Amino acid sequence: MKQYYSNQTVLSLTGRNCRITKNPFNKDRETLNISIDKNIAIHNDTELNSFKGDVFDFAQMYFKTSNCKELLNTINEVLNLNLEVKEIEEETFFHNAENTWIAKCSFFKAPIRNVFPADSLWLHQIHKLITSDKYKSTTENYRKIVDVKEARKFKANNFDYVTFSGIFKKRNDKNLIKHSKLLTLDFDHLDNLKELKGILLNDAYFDTELLFTSPSGAGLKWIINIDISEISHAEYFKAVANYLNITYKIKVDQSGKDVSRACFLSYDPTAFINKRHQIL
Repeated sequence: MKQYYSNQTVLSLTGRNCRITKNPFNKDRETLNISIDKNIAIHNDTELNSFKGDVFDFAQMYFKTSNCKELLNTINEVLNLNLEVKEIEEETFFHNAENTWIAKCSFFKAPIRNVFPADSLWLHQIHKLITSDKYKSTTENYRKIVDVKEARKFKANNFDYVTFSGIFKKRNDKNLIKHSKLLTLDFDHLDNLKELKGILLNDAYFDTELLFTSPSGAGLKWIINIDISEISHAEYFKAVANYLNITYKIKVDQSGKDVSRACFLSYDPTAFINKRHQIL
C-alpha cells in the first residue's frame, strides 16, 4: 500500500482491524477494509463485491501475476527474504490442496474453423490471458466495427477460444475426452452489465468460477460449476437457464447447451476468478 501512497499514512491499526482506507484498485476511493484473521491480513471493498481475499491475492494484483512460482520469487526478491523457493508442479499442487476443485479446458488458436486444440489450460491460466494485454488490441479493434457482418467475420477469424466444459480431441461433442464440470452461460446485448455482474457474483445457489466481459463489450460470460453425475450437461443448462429466467428475468444464449461450445477470449482486466482456481 505504501508503494501506491508514498507520502501518506496508508493504514491506521486499531486492535486487529484497520480503518477504511483508499483502494488503488477502485480509483483511490476510501472503500478498502483490511483486518487480521488467523494471523493473516485479509481485505474486502465496501463497493466492489468481488474484491476480497488475503495478502497474497493483493500481491497478485500489485505484481500483476497469478503464477505461484513467479509471485513467490518476486516477493522473495522485493522483500530481500533470501528464501529458497522450490519448484512446484501446478497440477500436483492443486490436487494435494485440501478442499480444492479445479478445471482444465481445451484452448484453440484462431480462427474458429480450427477445431483442433493447441493446448489444455487451467482456469487460472485462461483468466491470466483475459486480464493481460494479449487480446487488448483485438478486442478494441473488434468493438470499432459497425457493420454486423464484418464484426462477425472479424471475431471468427481473430479471437482465440476455449471449450470451458472440457478437454477435447477435436471440438465436437462426440470427441470429448474429459468434462471439466463447468458450464458457460452467455448473456448478450446488456444495458445493465455492471448490475448483472453483481447479481451473478452474489447468487445464492451458484458460485462463480469465472466471469468476464464478452468481445462486444455488451455481454457477459458466466462460468459455473455443475454436477453431471445424475443429469446431462444439456439438462443442467436448461435447468440453470430456467432458474435465471424465473429468478432474475434474464435470458440466456442457448448455445451453452452444447458441451463443445466455443467461447471467445476477450480482453477484460477486471475479470473475476474464484479463489479455488488460484495457485496460492
